[in-house]
Amino acid sequence: MSITLLLDLDDTLIGTNMDEFIPVYFHTLGKAMADYVAPDKLMKYLMQGTEAMIQNDTPAETLQEVFSANFYPHLGVERDILDPIIADFYRNIFPTLAYLTKARPEAVEFVEWAFSAGHRIAISTNPLFPQAAIYNRLRWAGLDPEKYPFEMISSFETFHFTKPSPAYFAEILGRMGWQDDPVLIVGDDPVRDLLGAEELGIAAYWIADEDATLPEGRKMPLGRGNIGELRGWIESFDEKMLLPNYQAQTAIVATVKAIPAALGEILANLPANAWTESSHPEEWSLVEIISHLRDVEREVNLPRIQTFSRDENPFITADDTDMWVSERGYAADNGETALREFIAARLETLDALKKLSDADWQRAGRHAIFGPITLQEQMAFMAEHDRVHLRQIFRIARKEVSHG
Repeated sequence: MSITLLLDLDDTLIGTNMDEFIPVYFHTLGKAMADYVAPDKLMKYLMQGTEAMIQNDTPAETLQEVFSANFYPHLGVERDILDPIIADFYRNIFPTLAYLTKARPEAVEFVEWAFSAGHRIAISTNPLFPQAAIYNRLRWAGLDPEKYPFEMISSFETFHFTKPSPAYFAEILGRMGWQDDPVLIVGDDPVRDLLGAEELGIAAYWIADEDATLPEGRKMPLGRGNIGELRGWIESFDEKMLLPNYQAQTAIVATVKAIPAALGEILANLPANAWTESSHPEEWSLVEIISHLRDVEREVNLPRIQTFSRDENPFITADDTDMWVSERGYAADNGETALREFIAARLETLDALKKLSDADWQRAGRHAIFGPITLQEQMAFMAEHDRVHLRQIFRIARKEVSHG
């Protein structure tokens, strides 16, 4: 059985003393840009932009967009002047910082074994850096992205959330098609890696010594050891134990946030005809699926949240929304417009969820098919509905890209 492996980078695949690396990195960047921006001013707004990325909680903006809005306007220099300087820094100067890291040959051995065993690998490094910086760090680890077929490498250009938000890990799974396979997060940080895994309902392997301890009250991950021991642990472990459980409130909210973010990237830059093509008469096209998600969001999901919040033990109808595809002529919709409208509707749903208390999530209702149901259970169905259609969209979009 294939396992989806989400591998952290720093102090997992490569030895990095971040307390040493970050100051040198910032100093070197400041020196490279000193003719245009005073180093203290640059540092101030680098930190402001980074903090804005960490705090970002919306699928409507990428981390790069969030960073740029909090960085460039304050520097007093046009962005088109600074961008070539920054690009040159990552191309020619950043690679010289390799001496601050230490390669782990056992990590390379593990990755090569995992690929040979048919497992899927994503590099789940915190996407606070541009792709150029992350690719360089992978090369320092001996894991050249040009050589190894990683399915996903998170960076700030296309990601919307950061660690430890469970929405970050949900976004990775979404971008990979969110298959039903077992999933394992591998990382060293008890908060950024383990807490995110726990809140999404995913198994974790902690890169830590035997004497390492977690904060009081925290759940111990399934596995612990160094990267060289991970292969043996996986081979001796029942893979069914790695099947995720997305029923917790934190997992549901993470899914609701991550799905529109993932869809926006999966469907970016598709040719116009890809939206309407279908390989089988009974299979919906991309525009039909997105239009379906949009109207379900507007007319089913959000109203049900409002009904649970407003009414005592409400009756929840079973709506046959599949009929809307033909009745409403979704095939004639514009795909990119439908996607924007779905994301806008999802943002309204997220606003509604923010207003709920923990008690609200347990409010009871009566479903026409499932009988007694809580709002949390209803939201879990909604999240699974999202995942089902995302898998469908991912499969179609990947086929269209490969044919293109």
